[in-house]
Parts: sequence; C-alpha cells; structure tokens
Amino acid sequence: MASAVFLAAVPLHRDFFDVAVYYGTVDDWVHHRGRIYDYLKPGTHYGFTYPPFAAVAMLPMALVSWPVAVAISLGLSIAASVLLLRWLAGPVVRRAGGRRWFGFTVAGCLFALFEPVRDTFSFGQVNLLLVALVFADARLLATGRGRYAGIGIGLATAVKLTPALFIGYLLVTGRSRQAGRAGATAVAATLLAAVVDPGASRVFWTDALWHTDRIGALGYVSNQSLQGVLARLQPDQPSRAVWLVCAVAVLGLWAYRARAAVRDGDDRTGFALTGLAACLVSPVTWVHHLVWVLPALLVLADTALRARAVSRAPLMICAGLYVLLCSSVVWLWHRPTTDAVAFLGANAYVWITLGLLLVPWSPSGRPRTAPAGDAVTAGAGVTDGAGATR
Repeated sequence: MASAVFLAAVPLHRDFFDVAVYYGTVDDWVHHRGRIYDYLKPGTHYGFTYPPFAAVAMLPMALVSWPVAVAISLGLSIAASVLLLRWLAGPVVRRAGGRRWFGFTVAGCLFALFEPVRDTFSFGQVNLLLVALVFADARLLATGRGRYAGIGIGLATAVKLTPALFIGYLLVTGRSRQAGRAGATAVAATLLAAVVDPGASRVFWTDALWHTDRIGALGYVSNQSLQGVLARLQPDQPSRAVWLVCAVAVLGLWAYRARAAVRDGDDRTGFALTGLAACLVSPVTWVHHLVWVLPALLVLADTALRARAVSRAPLMICAGLYVLLCSSVVWLWHRPTTDAVAFLGANAYVWITLGLLLVPWSPSGRPRTAPAGDAVTAGAGVTDGAGATR
C-alpha cells in the first residue's frame, strides 16, 4: 500500500512520452509514407533514435489505437518485470528466509520504487524488455544450455545498441559460439530491417547514429554516463579524447573483472558487471537506462546476505545505494552550475555505477558456489561453445 501511494503521488509522471514517439513514428511511416528518422513528436524536437529493426519490431502499433498501444507497452514491461524478479530476486528472497510469497511481494514493491524502473514505465520505454532478453541468455548459460544462448542478446542489440557489450562479454569469457550466435542474430535482424526500409537503414547507419544531439543534450542531468559527466564539466566543448581514455579504462577493468568472475564460476557477477560498464561507456545513459544497474545491486545484496554473519556493513551499503537510486537526487541540480557540491550531486548515479564496478563483491575472495536453484543469478560454471559445463 505504501508503495502504491508513493508511486501515485511522488514520482514525476512522463505521460508515456517515449511510447508516443514510437507510436507516432510507426503511424507516420505506415499510414502517411513518412520516413522513420524525419518524424518528430509534435511540439518537440524528439524523434525516433533506435536502429531500424526497432521500428520493424514495433510495426504492430500501426494496427491499434493509442490507448491499446499504451496498454501493450505496460503489459510487456510488467511481464518482463515478473521474469526478472523471478530470475534475479529469487535467490535473494530464498536466502533472506521467511515466507516466499511475502518475500516476492516486498521485492516487487522495492522493484517498482526503483527510479529507473518507475521512469521506464512512465515513459513507456523498452528497457525492461531488453534486460529480460539478455538475462534469458544468462539463464541458459547458468543452467548448462549454452548452445541456445546468444539469440536474446542479439535481438536486444538490434533494438538498441547498449546491450552490444554483452556480445563482448561472451567473447572475453571464452563463449565464442554464443558470441557468434548473438552477432549473427543482430546482423540478421539488421538486414531484415534494411530489406523492409533500405532508406531508413542507410540514414541511421551513415548519419543519425553519429548525431547524439538527436537524442538530447549530453550535459543534461539525466545523462548519467561518463560522457555526461564530461559534458557537465566542460559544457562548451566536452573532450572526446578524455572520454575515450576513460571509456577504455572502464572497459579494461570490466574485462579483467568479468574474466575473473567466470573463472570463479560466477556468471551472475559477470553479467552484472557488463550492465554497469555498458551504462558508463555509452555516450548517453538516461536515468531510465540504469535498470542495468539493478542486477548488480541484487548480486551485491545476495553476497551481503551470505556474509551477514561476518559483517552487516555490505548489506547496509547496498540498501543505501538502493535508496539513493530511488531518490531522484540528481534532479536537485538539474540547472547547470560550476559549484563543486552540485557537480558531485548531479553525477551521483555515475559515481554509484562506477563504485559498483570497482567494489570487490566476494567477501572471502574464494570462488562462489551457488545452491541449486539459484539459476540465472548464480553461474553454474563456465559453459563452452558446445553448451557443456567445465
């Protein structure tokens, strides 16, 4: 009840802005012979920014009314949320003890309060669907069915480029077949879109992709990426060279830690680290994109629960980070300023994401062994290209 009251009264309501952009783009494309990347939502300068395959996947919107489109968006996000709660929060609920139905009820309320989740629903975004696609592959790897993994990551990458780093994760952790399958799926989906609308594909890959200003101002406080930090630090001319150095450093750290996690038989940490790194190195990471941080918080909470006999500090830190990511605190400094405190506050979610990438998650430093049933969040070993576990 408290969660429902909070969601009804406190968060900013986005009026399904993004799903309106999707709906308007598809309607203009299908019914008025418009071009995908020329459409702008009336009264704004915002248009469609995803790869052409995303528009192809959204074509059914042309057959329904606006209220039905909103209902479908909400329904898909709810379905993805249920799957993610089962896959990601399940081990935490079991480890916490008590009645399982009560644990999942609490987990669902906490999930709904998380700011990136709230924004995903209120904007009508696709974030939760993409996370579900990626973690469907994580589940396959964790349960020894790696021969089928990669398709979800490939489809997610074809819809939005941020999940492409998970293909890199498969490569750096020795899953070349799954990486190839993910890459082939992404390429096949992209080629399908090129067949459906060659002009749109040409415009996106040769022009629209490279103009980040089409998405919004890099220095806007909602951009909680490394590039966003630099743009707020140097609003007139953010340094691409500095961003490139920072991005390479983050990717190097990510690759090292991801390989170490998989050597310990801990795919859950590897996937969580990849979501963090993707948010940091992406040129634009709006607050609602930070749903990719949620798996890291859940892994950290599970690790803290296993270590609570030693110290409660990790669990308290995890709870504190969660509260900050629910608080909308960065919006206190939405106006540009050179004040040092404001600079720290406006980039708070970046510091949290970077901190989670840096923190050692294993309290003992020993390989982490998961109880049976922990499935997707606790890796069941390193799966080779044939799907066998070694």
